[in-house]
Amino acid sequence: MFLDTVLTRNPQLADAAAALHDSGEIPPNTYVVDLDAVEANAAMLAAEAERVGLGLWFVVKQIGRNPELIRAIARHIPKFAAIEPPEARVLHAAGAQAGNLGHLAQIPRRALPEMLAWRPETVTVYDLANARAVSDAAEGLGFVQDILIRLEGAEGSVYPGQEGGVPLDGLDAFAAQAERLPGVRIAGVTAFPCVLCDPADSRPRPTPNFELALKARQVLAARGHADLALSAPSATSMATLPMLAELGATHGEPGHSLTGTTPLHAVDPHQPEIPAYVYVSEVAHTLADGRPALFGGGFYARSGVKDALLPRTGVRLPVQEAPAENIDYYRLLEAPAPGQDVRVGDTAVLAFRTQIFVTRSTVAVVSGLSSGAPKLTGLYDPLGRAY
Repeated sequence: MFLDTVLTRNPQLADAAAALHDSGEIPPNTYVVDLDAVEANAAMLAAEAERVGLGLWFVVKQIGRNPELIRAIARHIPKFAAIEPPEARVLHAAGAQAGNLGHLAQIPRRALPEMLAWRPETVTVYDLANARAVSDAAEGLGFVQDILIRLEGAEGSVYPGQEGGVPLDGLDAFAAQAERLPGVRIAGVTAFPCVLCDPADSRPRPTPNFELALKARQVLAARGHADLALSAPSATSMATLPMLAELGATHGEPGHSLTGTTPLHAVDPHQPEIPAYVYVSEVAHTLADGRPALFGGGFYARSGVKDALLPRTGVRLPVQEAPAENIDYYRLLEAPAPGQDVRVGDTAVLAFRTQIFVTRSTVAVVSGLSSGAPKLTGLYDPLGRAY
């Protein structure tokens, strides 16, 4: 999906990744991440957000909650949106500031005192019971917590496993009850996803959820709430920041743009963000019909993976489709053409969309690529723990 973009914009990353595997410094099933590129992308996004008047909360699930990368991003975008409590703890421990908690998963009631003590800018709530729990915990800590109301998504827009939120037609009644809770203040609204890249051309466009969020803010404003935030997550990037501001959002939540891996980057290698990771595997064995099998563990089901580069010979082979319901112990390539030399142990470099935190992969962080002096700075598991 992104291999051509990487080879066009950041070929030194592919070269360094192949060299690290060839030397044995990294195993197969490793994501190699360019620390310099991630930080440059964060700085670029922060400057553009400031120019158009948007706040940013960064997201790191897709890059494995990695502490080195978190620190690099937070130098430019200090506040994060955590999708779930374990991620929030890693982000907080790495020194980033809590911007939005409860982003895609609600904070469990028993974890609220711990996390509210960090004084997050906002907490997203999906229903009145969670708003009450946040209020009770904040009261116990002696302050009032700002909350964002998560809206129920438009029909057909909600991903399985992400259901929930306040229906627009129930927002007025919800607000009437939430306004009586002493430990919270309604500070705005959010929905997900608010922007998606069109499958036809990969261009980012607002979803119906964005319009729902705008209408919800009007409902709350009519009740007397002022200075309401509207966080519009998904596909936040250099290409969408001006659109978010123009349409009325106050916050974006960059994730894949930090590594130059939104769907738009797959079709347009000249987007401003630099592609910042590749996936490294190895030919494990060859089937009787000639198809090479790569070691797996990091082939995310929605990756859009297309082909693999075998740097020893420069051969590129298409990656065969595989059903998401099976474990990716291996991933098959198409059989090489006559005369193409593929051997067991050959390094394979790939680039595709991922969510590292749900893989079984190693994450290798490399610095110095931008200055021509690459250095492996650490190896981590998919949840950010150093080896």
